[in-house]
Amino acid sequence: MHKHLIIFLSFIFLSFSFFSCSSPVANIHLAEGKWRALISMQNQTLPFNFEVVNQGDSQLIYLVNGKEKLPLNEIKYNNDSVKIFMHFFDCEILGVTDGQRLTGEYVKRFPDKTIRLPISAVVGQTHRFETKESPSADFSGKWSVDFIEENGDTTIAVGIFEQHKDDLIGTFRTVTGDYRFLAGNVNGNHLSLSCFDGEHAFLFKAKMSIDSALEGRFWSGSSYNVKWVARRNPQAELPNADSLTFLKAGYDRINFSFPDLEGNLVTLNDAKYQNKVIIVQMLGSWCPNCMDETAFLSQFHKSNRGKEIAIIGLAYERNPEFNEAKKRLEKMKVRFGIGYDLLIAGTYNKAAAAATLPMLNHVLAFPTTIFIDKKGRVRKIHTGFNGPGTGVYYDKFVEEFNIFIDKLLAEEDNLGS
Repeated sequence: MHKHLIIFLSFIFLSFSFFSCSSPVANIHLAEGKWRALISMQNQTLPFNFEVVNQGDSQLIYLVNGKEKLPLNEIKYNNDSVKIFMHFFDCEILGVTDGQRLTGEYVKRFPDKTIRLPISAVVGQTHRFETKESPSADFSGKWSVDFIEENGDTTIAVGIFEQHKDDLIGTFRTVTGDYRFLAGNVNGNHLSLSCFDGEHAFLFKAKMSIDSALEGRFWSGSSYNVKWVARRNPQAELPNADSLTFLKAGYDRINFSFPDLEGNLVTLNDAKYQNKVIIVQMLGSWCPNCMDETAFLSQFHKSNRGKEIAIIGLAYERNPEFNEAKKRLEKMKVRFGIGYDLLIAGTYNKAAAAATLPMLNHVLAFPTTIFIDKKGRVRKIHTGFNGPGTGVYYDKFVEEFNIFIDKLLAEEDNLGS
């Protein structure tokens, strides 16, 4: 903690020059190349990697998590200070740099609080975690996982890991979505995995016992941490994601009236949605799983122009102010080239979100995707999203998604009641 305090105080002292009236110096840019960064949180150190690429007079930064490279294109310099915006998330890295090193803090904003975590980075380092021992355990495969809260409440998950020597990648699948791309290392019989995608700061550690069981801990952000245990299980599965959210008895359709980004009210009764297969996406710009689904839906929408398909995104944002929500969604729209309607439906509290669509039994997860046929009837509701970090599970989702949409499109155009 003493080291973290020194880092933080150093940042405060150095960043003072950013706002002072001292003589300006030439802007110092981060050196091009691969960097290793460390976030200090909950007495732990979370490492992640990023890459700086020069593009003429500008720069692009890629956050690297295993097989994923997330681009950040909004970087601002002022003398020796740098501000890196986490694309459309309400998060940023603030720091000072000499070009080879960066010292500062990761800032994440909520409507009622702001979280600040010390961060440091150095160019020229490509490893993730420090390793001192050669691997003595193989973590590859599928695992049945339990995340166990202090009160005994348990959340089930499926761990999917792929090990190459001391390098480890993978993710956890849960009923509400996956933990996206995790990357790390094996040190003896210990695993360490992390992810930093601008919104999530995830750290996993575990030890393999003599009977090949895993026991470890998961840390997220500034305060959340939980025990986790696992056993290798090639048949590990989760409940059917199409069965978790459903319409209450007596309903066969949904209805709503929400404003678009220009403030115009939009409903399913609008002429442009009639006689079409409709995909309703419940999302939030703060939600990385929604980011993955939006990337998929945006491309799907572009590839199926001219077909009788419409997509409507219902956004549930952290900030209840319309203009603040609009700002985040407009950034998201540009980032993914979204060509379908985005509506501001409410806030990200799940109970509040459920109240906006009272015909649903609940809102269990963001995203939740509702499939509506040409007659306006709800035909399926899918909870969560298996993103590309889940590999074959994502491929299976895409295949089943396309088959189901083709089925709805092929149904006879008998649009009677």
